[in-house]
Amino acid sequence: MAVSLVYARAHTGIQALEVTVEVDLAAGLPALSIVGLAETAVKESKDRVRSAILNAGFDFPAKRITVNLAPADIPKEGGRFDLPIAIGILAASDQIDSSSLLDYEFVGELSLDGNLRAIRGVLPTVVAAMNSKRIAIIPEAGSDEACLVQAAEVYAPAHLLDVSAHFNHVRALKELDKKKPQIRAATEDISDVLGQEGAKRALLIAAAGGHNLLLAGPPGTGKTMLARRLIGLLPDMPDYQALETASIWSLGSSGFSVQTWKQRPFRSPHHSISAAALIGGGSKPKPGEVSLAHNGVLFLDELPEFGARVLDQLREPLESREVNVSRVAGQCTYPADFQLIAAMNLCRCGFTGDPRAECRCSLDQIRRYQERVSGPLLDRIDLQVHVKPVAPDLLSERVRHTGDGSSELRLRVARAFEIQYQRQDCKNVALPAAKVKEFCDVSQSALQLLQKAVEHLHLSARAYHRILKVSRTIADLEESRKISTQHISEAIQFRVMDSSFTG
Repeated sequence: MAVSLVYARAHTGIQALEVTVEVDLAAGLPALSIVGLAETAVKESKDRVRSAILNAGFDFPAKRITVNLAPADIPKEGGRFDLPIAIGILAASDQIDSSSLLDYEFVGELSLDGNLRAIRGVLPTVVAAMNSKRIAIIPEAGSDEACLVQAAEVYAPAHLLDVSAHFNHVRALKELDKKKPQIRAATEDISDVLGQEGAKRALLIAAAGGHNLLLAGPPGTGKTMLARRLIGLLPDMPDYQALETASIWSLGSSGFSVQTWKQRPFRSPHHSISAAALIGGGSKPKPGEVSLAHNGVLFLDELPEFGARVLDQLREPLESREVNVSRVAGQCTYPADFQLIAAMNLCRCGFTGDPRAECRCSLDQIRRYQERVSGPLLDRIDLQVHVKPVAPDLLSERVRHTGDGSSELRLRVARAFEIQYQRQDCKNVALPAAKVKEFCDVSQSALQLLQKAVEHLHLSARAYHRILKVSRTIADLEESRKISTQHISEAIQFRVMDSSFTG
């Protein structure tokens, strides 16, 4: 046959879009051209494919070869199209049997000797092939990701010859043995933190409702320790969330490790990070930290040290739970349903409100330092906690810890999740404003208290609704149907930045 057709996949966001690889052999001077919005790495595949075919013992057709990657309006990048192009050329030149090619999808980069190399984005490719009811053929290297999709039929050859032998009925490929990886438990326990009962309470509420949290206070008070222990309070992700998170990591520069399967991500970027690295983007869009933290935690330590422009770009994904990246070549959307945990000192020297040392900053310097975090961003942080220094007797262990550890608190959080999903099919933090009144059943006295707080603290309508959502979470932890004055009062206390730390 002079024309062959092979299925492959290209990535836009976390979607693996179907690409049809059409190969035409025509009379004329020997040449190989690739069309269909292919970037440089894809166009360079013609040299890799030619060498791989020859070194695998096949004939490379001495004809004019045209490879069309359709549809032409989807950008194609990377070496993932090497294998489908090679298979298309072999099929068009009748060197392999093409009768069953349309039942398969191919991705993989070829080395010059015909070996298959690992590629990024295997997981979403396998999921898409399964949904299209086709068999995925991927490189053996990096095939661990495919084991996570138990229902998919996947073959993972190591060499181009293995693929040709399968289609020529010489040696059939074996289906990938899918062994589920072991889930590793969090090793950092909240009981490691001495004292700080108020901050631990805030951490529990944040975990139970998915709320954003700001820990502010002098250095050395355990803010980072507390933030890192939030992951241990969260239940394991269900399979659909774990697959979604793994798919994003699969597209990232560091890739996905199966050892982290079902572990909620904890991302802690340095304050020198750029806006594109935090939110996502670039000339060839890649997921940013907010998407790599999807279904997990984004921890921003030393919050005022981040660039103002960088921090303000967090405002939209905190509301929409996704990131839309627009470039000349097209648009892509990455999910960003993360929980923001931030930590900061109260002033430049760090000792405002610290009885252990004298603050060297003036009131004007303190105000300017705190104003580095904009009001609109603070408005989106539900829980704002002043973390005070730990008492010396706790440090010397004369008073021993008696509270619950992470495993006990995780059960309470799991129960709160169960209540919320049964009632409204989402966590409290994601409750739409239109549904707040329906699901936040507030007593009349509690409502009057909240209205007074809004007037006194000059809170926005967003802060009003967020206090109600936090109150709903506190009530859920107590398995109370109605929100009481006590629940509202505790939620209001967590808006300390609205009444100024320095006061």
